[in-house]
Amino acid sequence: MKKTLYPGFGILLVDDEPAWLKSFALTLKSCAGINNIVTCQESREVMGLLDQGGIGLVLLDLTMPQPCGETLLQQIGESHPEIMAIVVSGMNQLETAVRCMKLGAFDYIVKTDEEDRLVSGVLRAVRILELQQEFRTMSDRMLSRELKHPEAFVDIVTADARMHDLFNYVEAVSPSHQPLLITGESGVGKELVARAVHNLSGCSGPLVAVNVAGLDDTVFADTLFGHVRGAYTGADQARPGMIEQAGNGTLFLDEIGDLSIASQVKLLRLLQEGEYFPLGGDRPKRMNARIVVATHRDLAAREAAGQFRRDLYYRLCTHRINIPPLRERPGDIPLLLDYFLKEAAKSLGKKKPTPPKELAQVLATYSFPGNVRELRGMVYNAVSLHKERILSMDSFLKAIGQSRDTAPLASQTQNPFAAFERLPTFVEAAELLVEEAISRANGVQAIAARLLGISAPALNKRLKMSRK
Repeated sequence: MKKTLYPGFGILLVDDEPAWLKSFALTLKSCAGINNIVTCQESREVMGLLDQGGIGLVLLDLTMPQPCGETLLQQIGESHPEIMAIVVSGMNQLETAVRCMKLGAFDYIVKTDEEDRLVSGVLRAVRILELQQEFRTMSDRMLSRELKHPEAFVDIVTADARMHDLFNYVEAVSPSHQPLLITGESGVGKELVARAVHNLSGCSGPLVAVNVAGLDDTVFADTLFGHVRGAYTGADQARPGMIEQAGNGTLFLDEIGDLSIASQVKLLRLLQEGEYFPLGGDRPKRMNARIVVATHRDLAAREAAGQFRRDLYYRLCTHRINIPPLRERPGDIPLLLDYFLKEAAKSLGKKKPTPPKELAQVLATYSFPGNVRELRGMVYNAVSLHKERILSMDSFLKAIGQSRDTAPLASQTQNPFAAFERLPTFVEAAELLVEEAISRANGVQAIAARLLGISAPALNKRLKMSRK
């Protein structure tokens, strides 16, 4: 199995004490999951290693044979300003620390500091470098507007420009180890985007998906963290949680907006510390998986209402993708219709039927509250009932009509006539309604008549009367 390196750039440890190099490398690996490490005992070799490329962060000791740490720090700033440097010294001197910061050091860490202080300083630098790298990547992608890996989005059928921009963003942030939040209405394809993120991430582990809606705090913890033998009555053997099953892959948590406050606290700690305790266990385990979450809820509104923790909300928003609903991209309906017709026919063992010419236009007048998932269900139902060469529109019209019949009318605050200084007459209102229906139907009177709930001859008669 291919070994996953974290972070995506190398971290160079420079010190003339081999014991410290070995110890700190093990500390970074065990406490932070950092394994993309290069060590160097000879200060004279540092610039040559940096010239080879691939290094993003240098941890530099000061007291070394020539060139000393301060000289190297200055050389790194002049020759490789894109590389971040942290001074790790045995000297706890304010003047030395200030001098190093003036030379361009990102941080000054004393070797005798607690282990957590050392690791958190490195992780802070790694996160900043990752964000800088992602910003550069996104800028390049947005300028070129060309996907480097279009095959990752083969399951997402679209020709919409906003979706194409979304794909560019996905390509840019997929290699990141920071959390990713996917929002959008039910049925828009959030899990398909999560799968594309995983496929582009380069992670060697699997994609593990968990729907957390309705899970109480104990079940949530057991599902994610697992348990040790004897953790509770009936726990006859240890069971790994979804985090461990994801390994070096991606953990996808769907419906995160329905998570209880108690479970939110556990998720926040997992994201902050990168470690967790299995139920009943007293030894922490390290999380190596990338976290991707999704919800159809308005998290900002839930946070304002006190139903979602603010600190967790902002941590999840490091990277955010919002998928537009199908009603905002009607140009995708013909593509999706053809795609699902092929898929349904193959699944049901039938020949792909020919859809009526006006079907796509009829569907474009519908709001699709269930989005792409609803359209897929409509197509499968129609193909299952199909017997003739031309696909019948009856099942589509029935589904659309039933949905419209049960949909609530606009509330008083949304009344379109409320903004009118003078109310239109019945004749004027009817003319406005007919005009809007014709516009939505792209001039097809049969479709406009269905929108208005009248027959095509009745609409034709009204149009003739209005022209007189």
